[in-house]
Amino acid sequence: MKKFLAMLLALTMVLAMAACGEKPAETPAATGAASTEAAPAAAAGSHENKLILGDSTEVTGDFTGGLMTNGSTDMLVNWLVNDYGTMVTDRGGVYVENPTVLKEWSRTDNEDGSATYTITINEGLTYNNGEPITAKDYAFKQMLVCTPFASKLSFVTSAMDVLVGGMAAYKGETPVLSGLHLIDDYTLSIDITKDFAKYYYADTYAALTPWNAEFWLGEGYSVADDGEGCYITLNGEKITLQGGGDAEATFRKAMSASNGFVSAGPYSITKYDPATSQVILDINPNYAGNFEGQKPSIQTLVIVRAEKATWADQLKTGGIDMYANITDGDDINTLLDMIDNGAEFTALKFDRAGYGKLQFLCDVGPTQFVEVRHAIAQLLNREEFVNTFCQGYGSVLNAPYATAMQMYMDSKDFLADNLAAYPYDVDAANEELTKGGWTLNEKGEEWTTGSGLRYKDVTSLDVNKDGCIDVAGKKLMPLQIQWYSTEGNPVSDLLAIMLANSEPVKSSGMEIVQTVGDWDGLLSALYHQDSDGNKIPAEFGMLNLATGFNSSLFDFAYNWTDDPEKVALGYNGNYLYDMGEGGLDDLSMRMVYDVEPGDYDSYLDLWQQYIVRWNQMLPDLPLYSNIYVTAVPTWVEGYEQSSFWDFRDAILYASIPGAK
Repeated sequence: MKKFLAMLLALTMVLAMAACGEKPAETPAATGAASTEAAPAAAAGSHENKLILGDSTEVTGDFTGGLMTNGSTDMLVNWLVNDYGTMVTDRGGVYVENPTVLKEWSRTDNEDGSATYTITINEGLTYNNGEPITAKDYAFKQMLVCTPFASKLSFVTSAMDVLVGGMAAYKGETPVLSGLHLIDDYTLSIDITKDFAKYYYADTYAALTPWNAEFWLGEGYSVADDGEGCYITLNGEKITLQGGGDAEATFRKAMSASNGFVSAGPYSITKYDPATSQVILDINPNYAGNFEGQKPSIQTLVIVRAEKATWADQLKTGGIDMYANITDGDDINTLLDMIDNGAEFTALKFDRAGYGKLQFLCDVGPTQFVEVRHAIAQLLNREEFVNTFCQGYGSVLNAPYATAMQMYMDSKDFLADNLAAYPYDVDAANEELTKGGWTLNEKGEEWTTGSGLRYKDVTSLDVNKDGCIDVAGKKLMPLQIQWYSTEGNPVSDLLAIMLANSEPVKSSGMEIVQTVGDWDGLLSALYHQDSDGNKIPAEFGMLNLATGFNSSLFDFAYNWTDDPEKVALGYNGNYLYDMGEGGLDDLSMRMVYDVEPGDYDSYLDLWQQYIVRWNQMLPDLPLYSNIYVTAVPTWVEGYEQSSFWDFRDAILYASIPGAK
């Protein structure tokens, strides 16, 4: 799970996605550019000015940009309809000023160690409904996430820690956010606490986006500032925004509005149909352009669910026009065969900035123990897995990086010498399990090969003992891993064969129990909450999904926190508490908060330490990093996709010549 970095655009770091053709979304330079020649366009007037995109993951109807959940297709819709960030990422994933929106900005370092960012936006910007956008709209989103309302709805945000006065407002101790000021109609300022002011990526604090208060909360809501800081108003009266009531009902309705979605991006939502998982978007005529001034020309986008078994037929029959980010090697070969046989598509190939993975949840069952995580890695032949799944279009990673990252390119030799590769080795896996204390059978006697499940005596350990059995006054934990996977997922199918149901796993005294469900179920398993947001007990120790890097930010601060309040908000999605000097929490924090902006050498040193520690603790098991392939119809021109330039960006430059 990614964190909502301060008050940034919702997605700056990590996306969790279903691994069936997942859409990901860091480097100072663009990499992995498309590797195909442009195909000739079709005859003028033969196509509508419309493009149907087949997406392998379903829309869940959360268009909050990651404040609530972060399903990949939901995030894609959010990106298409919400733009106007004061700072955005360019083709290389680097944050740059957005001159379409940003007039000027500055930073002032204060005597108490805090910092103040003053941001002025351009006049004349409007939402898709024609309403003007002012500084209040940029202030509203920052104010909203620092209210009890945000706590009630479990927003994923760290703004309350970052903004001066944020925690007091978040807890409802005051309606005023003292670190957020409206200076005039087009200028606002934000005060950053001293603990966050010294931040390696500090300038991204000036990256803000607008939200319309009345759309999200209801008629009469706004933001004001009497000089002491911003606050929410209702019909002109100062209030402390709580959860529940009409405001929450309006917000929950707004987050998946089927039409009338007030936004400020290149496209507007015309219709969202949850029954068919389909979203229709049309050009927003009030859009002033992206950071390069580019506006879209394809009038209508339709995003539909494309099933694993039918996507190729959908392309052939026109059910979908485009299928993006294909990962499965068989699927890539299917597309290439279609093209060889005359299908009017171009295969755009580019390096993926991300990877598929097994994510371990370390707060329940055997995956609480690092030896078990190591053993699972050694019981899966990842080289064979990659070759089978990616068909020559992928490779194995051993830590959370993309090969296009500058840090990786500067650390190849170091990583080769210092990272454990966890090769397929059944004997080594059994040695890990024995070292970890998994030496008993269900009677509390010595386990021997072929005698069933291993057990571990956890009586005196401070761990979650759910699922343990009582034997002679001792708590014995069975080596049984509960695994949740999504339906119709080829990665899951291959994992079931090569790992869960394999003979080496069984002979090692381990059992992996697979539960198959939908994407919402996976999110519930990940966040430990039901569909209504209510907390549920931890049940699963392993999920398969994916992660992607969408910008040059590499920031895992707070991802390893043991603060119960932050964990409840969704931080530390692995529930792994590696505290103390040299632990994941320590290194991830020091990497970005103990290094001055621009001090790349110090940052790189801590990055390398972090990567090594991550590799040792193995909170996830990277399965594959692969080449992405997007099927683009030959009648579409100007579509160029690359590692950090996804559909949401590329579609603005694409056109359908002569479209009706």
